[in-house]
Amino acid sequence: MTDNAFANAGAISGPPLRSVCAEAQWYAAYTCANHEKRVAEQLGVRAVEHFLPLYSSVRRWKDRRVILELPLFPGYVFVRMAMRDRLQVQTVPGVARLVGFDGTPVALPDEEIGALRASLGSELKAEPHPYLTAGRRVRVKTGPLAGMEGVLLRRKGSFRLVISIGLIQRSVAVDADAADVEAVPLPAWSGKYRR
Repeated sequence: MTDNAFANAGAISGPPLRSVCAEAQWYAAYTCANHEKRVAEQLGVRAVEHFLPLYSSVRRWKDRRVILELPLFPGYVFVRMAMRDRLQVQTVPGVARLVGFDGTPVALPDEEIGALRASLGSELKAEPHPYLTAGRRVRVKTGPLAGMEGVLLRRKGSFRLVISIGLIQRSVAVDADAADVEAVPLPAWSGKYRR
C-alpha cells in the first residue's frame, strides 16, 4: 500500500475525535469519604474549574454549638473539563473515579449545574435530601431555579422543592413557593394498566 492508501484507510466520517475530546463539560467526580474539600482545594491548585456546593449545619456538642460547612452532595465534586484533560482530575488524591457507565465518564447537563449554582448564589436555604425516584414532579416557573424540575414537598407549613441529579443519585431540598411552580404533565404511558 502507498502512504496515501494508509492515510485514507483510517478516515472515518463524523465529527473529528479531537473536537469531541476538546469540549469542556461538567462531570461528577466521586471522592473518597470526607475528601470533598481537599479534592476541591487540589483542583483549584491545578486550575481546574470545579464546583463544591456547601450548606451550613449546626452541630451541638456538650459544651458548645458549631456551624459546619458540609458538602451538599456528600462524596461528589463537580468538575468542568475536556475529556482529554481527565487525567488531571483523576490523579488528584482523594478522587476515586469520574461518574459514568462502563468506565466511561458521562457529562452532566450544563443547565442543571448552572441552575444549582444560581440558586445557591441567591441565598436559598438548601440541605441534602434523600434521593427520590417516585412522586409528582413540578417545574419551577420563576426565580433562579426557573426551568428546573423536582418534587414538591410540604414541610412545617412551607414548601420544599427536591431536585434530583439522576446520574449520581443524589437530591437537594430547597425552599420554594408553591405559586412559583407548575405541575409537569405525566406521560401518556404512566396511567394504570387497564384490562
